[in-house]
Amino acid sequence: MRLIFKAVFAAAFACASTAATAQDTAQPAPASPANPAPAAAPAAVNPRGPIPYTSLQRQQRPRPAAAPAAVAAPAAATASAAPSVPLTAAPALPTAPSGARLSPGETIPAAELEPYVDGVVRSAMDRDHIAGVTVSVVQNGQVVLKKGYGLAALSPARKVDPDQTLFRIGSISKTFTWIALMNEIEAGRIRQDAPVNLYLPERLQIRDQGFRTPVRVINLMDHSPGFEDRALGHLFERNFGRVRPMADYLRQERPRRVREPGSASAYSNYGAALAGQAVSYVAGKPFERLIEERIFLPARMNSTSFREPHPPKAGIPGAIPKRLGDNISEGYRWTPGGYVARPFEYISQVAPAGSASSTAADMARYMQLLLNGGTLDGAVIYGPGAARAFNTPIRKTSPGINGWRHGFIEYNLPGGRTGFGHAGGTLSFLSNMVVIPDLNLGVFISTNTETGGDLAMGLAGDIVQQFYVAPETFPRKGSRALVERGGDFAGHYVGTRRAYRGLEGMVGLMIGGASVAVTPDGYLLVTANGKTRSFVPQGDLSKGRFISTTGADHLAFAIDGGRAHSFQSAFGDQTFERTGFWKRPEVLAGVAILVGLAALATFGGLFLRNRRDFRESAIQRQAGLLQTTQAVLWLTALALFGAWAANAADIANVMYAWPGATLIIASACVLVAAALTLGGLILVPAIWRGGRRVDSWTATRKAAFTFTALLYGAFTVMLGLWGALTPWSG
Repeated sequence: MRLIFKAVFAAAFACASTAATAQDTAQPAPASPANPAPAAAPAAVNPRGPIPYTSLQRQQRPRPAAAPAAVAAPAAATASAAPSVPLTAAPALPTAPSGARLSPGETIPAAELEPYVDGVVRSAMDRDHIAGVTVSVVQNGQVVLKKGYGLAALSPARKVDPDQTLFRIGSISKTFTWIALMNEIEAGRIRQDAPVNLYLPERLQIRDQGFRTPVRVINLMDHSPGFEDRALGHLFERNFGRVRPMADYLRQERPRRVREPGSASAYSNYGAALAGQAVSYVAGKPFERLIEERIFLPARMNSTSFREPHPPKAGIPGAIPKRLGDNISEGYRWTPGGYVARPFEYISQVAPAGSASSTAADMARYMQLLLNGGTLDGAVIYGPGAARAFNTPIRKTSPGINGWRHGFIEYNLPGGRTGFGHAGGTLSFLSNMVVIPDLNLGVFISTNTETGGDLAMGLAGDIVQQFYVAPETFPRKGSRALVERGGDFAGHYVGTRRAYRGLEGMVGLMIGGASVAVTPDGYLLVTANGKTRSFVPQGDLSKGRFISTTGADHLAFAIDGGRAHSFQSAFGDQTFERTGFWKRPEVLAGVAILVGLAALATFGGLFLRNRRDFRESAIQRQAGLLQTTQAVLWLTALALFGAWAANAADIANVMYAWPGATLIIASACVLVAAALTLGGLILVPAIWRGGRRVDSWTATRKAAFTFTALLYGAFTVMLGLWGALTPWSG
């Protein structure tokens, strides 16, 4: 099970960093190729945010030095004035902190920024095996950097061009959806405090499902509608024939409601797609055309589109123009044998949540638009109400914990600075966009290989750290007080961004957890997604706040009665809640091993018993046959599950083929074996009758049968709690 835990989703689901809850307090919303030469390692301090479709964690590393200017030139590079209206001048700010390179009002010189970014990017490409990267940086009305690195396609070779090459930007797409939604709110056609059902056709309306509070528009914007998160087998498609119209998808894949709306944030692609559908329904236009008319055309983002390359199909928006489709980068997976190209990822069925493709040049214009408060080249894309919303968190969070600014991620950055933007991830592309108003700075990066998450999530923070923050001394020291209260924090926690039933629910419990431990020297260790990170207390332990030993990342525990019951990481995309031992992957794995050994022992007994052991009553004969049948089923299920796990190292295989015949048969075997377990438990008293009669089992065999029946019973209960007994639900 541990191998499954690590191999299946080393690059999938559950957010970029460990997450959970310091309880949010609602605030009033505002008014309506491939392997280049290595360089120094990237910087230690960086913001983290959720990667919606992949699990990523960026390790802290020493601050990099600038790369030599002589390193091989990337596909394109510019440092030029933008043709847009100048950005709003930054207010007078303090001078640079002692040791910082620049004060907040100063622009990063292109001659310094370019070699620095070169070093960070090329080092990551070599270390993490990233085929291609595209980057743009804007500041004070200038495009100070715009570059492509590596290859957009390997065969035939095609370099990344920041002006021409489109990368899939994943959930950065959502930011266009939120702008369109705020357009409707500013126009008075949608109210953010109204139930979202008012703006949906009846067949797509959210059912009560036992909850009295309706899901409101604002809940979609801070990812608190209370939905479970399901994705496997339908969020992405590689076969266009399986792509459904968005309305059909939203009706057929409606998630279960698992908590009251507004109670906690748990990232929801379905919720974002629902918001796009609501905007489309109210505006009376297809979503893709609405975004083109309201944002892309007036902003002159001529190389950005939610459309995808495909043949005509009823109910599916028209294809992306050929001139753009021909320039979309391929996505890659790195293997020991080299890069493997992945098929195109169709996301049209949830387009508002993640189907956009764009160039670094277009994203530079978009960041200027955001920094300008919604205007660009005289065009007004959104008004002052929306501009205030995108700069106002919906909920108050603990210091150092990111929040939601009406759909945009609020980033906490090095030096105590804040920005907003969004991260994005598909199965192959990892991207991030951060704008920092008090620096008039915007950073966009996208990578085309599944290993690019560390680079994508770290670049903006690296730049801020390098040029605007004084160097800090690491690591921070441990806490003796933490050692004394370690038990109040240590334990196993499970994320709220997961499926809550069926086989996908089981996978969510396997890979969506975090283990917290305290070391004898006073460090808090958090292990998730196969990586362990270290934290120390920040202030009084009763506040539950922690900071990374080597950077600026934070944790915030919610404490009740002196004991932590949940915690939240630097990015509040979900809640990690304390859970019992029966939901720990290692416990499930341990019991599974015992079941396998017991099943093997059942077969071993057939060959190792002496003549006395074969004497049995009629009821004992039936009990023995039943337990032998169970042994066959349990061993078959475990073998099939192991075979599935061995082929699941590539998350794309899991996503596209979910759940697959192997896993369904394994689960069906488990279901039948579990049903027989009840019979075995019923037979336990019967097999003990007869005492020491000649035609009865020995006491040893009776004890073995009883132990095995109880073990199978315990495993059945555990599998039921994990969701493994419903093969039909996926």
